[in-house]
Amino acid sequence: MKVRNSLRSLKGRHRDCRVVRRKGRVYVINKVQKRFKARQG
Repeated sequence: MKVRNSLRSLKGRHRDCRVVRRKGRVYVINKVQKRFKARQG
């Protein structure tokens, strides 16, 4: 999992990426390509 400043650019890299808020943190999750997981904060 990557920790990034900007997740919006990461979201555009794959069409299955989703931006999710959990426990005050912002995550990018991708069920198809697991390597696109990322966290902000």
